[in-house]
Amino acid sequence: MEIHIGDRVADVTLVSKEGNKVQFLIDGKPCDVDIVMAENGSCSILHDGNSFNAELIRSEGGKSYEVNMFYRSYHVDIVDTQAKYLRMKHGGEELQNDKIAAPMPGKVVKIAVQKGDRLAAGDIAIVLEAMKMQSNYKVTADCIVKEVLVNEGDAVSANQVLITLDILKEDK
Repeated sequence: MEIHIGDRVADVTLVSKEGNKVQFLIDGKPCDVDIVMAENGSCSILHDGNSFNAELIRSEGGKSYEVNMFYRSYHVDIVDTQAKYLRMKHGGEELQNDKIAAPMPGKVVKIAVQKGDRLAAGDIAIVLEAMKMQSNYKVTADCIVKEVLVNEGDAVSANQVLITLDILKEDK
């Protein structure tokens, strides 16, 4: 399934679940967590010896959440295989903005593009690390890199613009 957090899209696969211990892959990288859910929608997450608390507020549709952690809120959409298929069938691919912005504070791990590079939909532009997890940020439309505003190793804040793009229009 896909998990959307702001502009970030992650491919998440559940590997195993035994009690509170959950193993999954995030963009192909393994992740082990211990999760305890409370009845009030809050949860406690133990990952790599660190403890995190989060409040989950579920939308009426059941596939969207507002997640509150560290005095910040994140909008999270879960796109299961069926929803993804229907979106693709109906041409509902999300429109690419003219920029890629950080959905949360983190660190630039890798910049896979340079100014002037031509990208095709699905190409990885940048890799960020947040909360000890690396995330690939891909473009969803053909475009040209207008400007790269960060360097590898830079710390970035939520909503900081990382890369600007010129979206290529399709000839019809």
